Amino acid sequence: MDSEQLQRLVSLQMPFGKHKGTAIADLPGNYLNWFAREGFPPGDIGRLLALMHEIDHNGLSDLLKPLR
Repeated sequence: MDSEQLQRLVSLQMPFGKHKGTAIADLPGNYLNWFAREGFPPGDIGRLLALMHEIDHNGLSDLLKPLR
């Protein structure tokens, strides 16, 4: 994990689905958990969703506050 990836979590919006247009960092935990169960999409978006899931799951969302 690097600072560039963390910055992308707060600036990149979900490109598809129920929460299209929502910043990755603002996705609800149950949506991230669904991806964790069903499988993350391939590529960069999948890696970012997996990272956000880990951050959310471990209660580390405050790490992103200074980046907003």
